[in-house]
Amino acid sequence: MPQHVMSIRFSPEEFKKIRLAAEREEKEKSRMARELMLDGLKFKMLLAYREGNASLTTLGQTLGMCLSETIDFLALFGIPAPISYDDHLQALETARRCL
Repeated sequence: MPQHVMSIRFSPEEFKKIRLAAEREEKEKSRMARELMLDGLKFKMLLAYREGNASLTTLGQTLGMCLSETIDFLALFGIPAPISYDDHLQALETARRCL
C-alpha cells in the first residue's frame, strides 16, 4: 500500500515535547508524532461518542475496530456501550452459527 506524505509545522515547544517523548520511548520522532496523532484521533472520537456526536458504528469504523473491540475500547475509559453483555454474547453466537 502506498504511503502518503504530509508536512506539518510544529512550534518549538511542540517539537520539544515530541522529541522528549520519542527519546523516553526510544523511538524516532516521526513515529512518535504519528502515534500521538492517532492517540489524539482516538481521544477526539471518544469525546464525540460520549457527547452523542458519534455513534458506536462511526466510532468503530473511524478507529478500524470491530464491534467487540469498540465496546472493549469504551470500557477501558469507563464509557458504557448502548448494548448489554447478553446482547453481545447473543451476537457472537449468531456470528458463530453463520460462519
